[in-house]
Amino acid sequence: MPLQPTPQNPAPRHVPAPRRTGTGDRRPWLALAVLVLPVLLVSVDTTVLSFALPAISTALAPSGTQLLWIVDAYPLALAGLLILMGSLGDRFGRRRLLLVGATGFGVVSLLAAFATSAEQLVAARAALGVFGATLMPSTLSLLRSTFPDRERRRTAFAVWAGAFAGGAALGPVVGGWLLEHFWWGSVFLMNVPVMVLLLVLAPVFVRESKDPAPGPVDLLSAALAVVAMTGAVYGIKAVAKDGVAVEALLPLLAGAAVGVWFVRRQQSLRDPMLDVALFRVPVFRAAVLANLLSILGMTGMLFATSQYLQLVLDLRPVTAGLLLLPGAVVSISAGLLAARLARRYPLATLIPLGLLLGTAGYAVAATLGPGGADAGRHAVQLALAFVVLSAGAGLAETLTNDAILATAPAERAGAASAISETAYEVGAVLGTTVLGSLLTGVYRAGVEVPAAASAEQATAARETLGGAVEVSGALAGTDATALLESARAAFAHGVDATALAGVVLTLTAAVFVRRQLRRGESTGAAPEAGRTAPVAGTRG
Repeated sequence: MPLQPTPQNPAPRHVPAPRRTGTGDRRPWLALAVLVLPVLLVSVDTTVLSFALPAISTALAPSGTQLLWIVDAYPLALAGLLILMGSLGDRFGRRRLLLVGATGFGVVSLLAAFATSAEQLVAARAALGVFGATLMPSTLSLLRSTFPDRERRRTAFAVWAGAFAGGAALGPVVGGWLLEHFWWGSVFLMNVPVMVLLLVLAPVFVRESKDPAPGPVDLLSAALAVVAMTGAVYGIKAVAKDGVAVEALLPLLAGAAVGVWFVRRQQSLRDPMLDVALFRVPVFRAAVLANLLSILGMTGMLFATSQYLQLVLDLRPVTAGLLLLPGAVVSISAGLLAARLARRYPLATLIPLGLLLGTAGYAVAATLGPGGADAGRHAVQLALAFVVLSAGAGLAETLTNDAILATAPAERAGAASAISETAYEVGAVLGTTVLGSLLTGVYRAGVEVPAAASAEQATAARETLGGAVEVSGALAGTDATALLESARAAFAHGVDATALAGVVLTLTAAVFVRRQLRRGESTGAAPEAGRTAPVAGTRG
């Protein structure tokens, strides 16, 4: 017989079960599907541009330095402004900033598609970087608020990171088809329908979030970040073109000095744009570095391989894209697998493993030749190298993003996301700047131009491999053959030198990152599955 309610034995109160953000609630996963659209787009844009470089070289006749700036203007502007845009998203609303960026990105994509000179394309790419900076930190920080549960958030990050690889898979194939049927500007028109779709779906499925107590907008710090990045990148390109000279060293020194000023300013402010105290945490510091270097390896390889496959091995754009497709699929799989592996193995094992896979990928690519009778073998070798490198990038990218956000207070999600994205974009800049400049320098030193070529033709042939291919078409007989063979051999040697540099870089980084992560584990600062680690010295 059930007990009757009495003052000493009151009837139990019905307490509704808390709402769960799990498999039963589909809204977060629909929001994730919407938020990966801009991520996918940015990845497609980067990959498509790499495959469009030969067509752009022919149509706009850029110099070697201009060709690098066409690639780098976008990630440079994006990297310099990500921290500012992350702070603006914290203040004014991350979804609102996402919609502003989508509108601007779509409009500027139209301008880029119809550029008529290298200068116009560089300017359009820089403008795309400005609006891209509003998209990327918003996606990560919105994921943080959409998935408060650590395990589900890690899965969401794996999908987010996989979207980059998915874009890398989609870009070469779709872009290659566009390049074979339309002019090079069509690769930018792909952005427009994606941005329209984002503008329609984001207000429906993505909830707004912002910092309840945001700091002030610091325009001076934003300007210092852009100047520091620009000086460093310009100086590296100048060294690759002119060697170690005063004109090249001055921008490097100026960029370094402004960078020091930027850091000191952040340390002195009560509410800094970049919370440098986060870098005191070993796991945060190591995760940012691993994030940067994994993307550096990926973009440096793409810059080299897209031209090697099309201009050295003389493959069609679609064929070249299909050769890199397995690597992109492996990168997606590695990112999704990372979420499962992280439940069993520590970050100090998994993240260095991703960097070591990058080392192995570069080692496989370090013995390429100029094609000829071995063209098929070199194509397979390069595809295998990209598979291994992509597996490492997919593994490292997922786990580093998770570690970076896990060490930051929830109210600073936008700033932490901006740091993560800044690392990504700085890696993209350095991939084409450092490794691309090394490749260009080796190519220029090795190419031999026939005496029959005019001074203007000789300059174009020495600037880029695309220029040499174009000049060879204007020469006759043995001169054309000699120039083409020399240019292809010089470019292949440049790819070998770039790959060896990648081996040294990623191997050194793997050792350093492992030490830092082990140090974080020993001090209890490393985040574990299911919890967010407190960060000493941060506001919260």
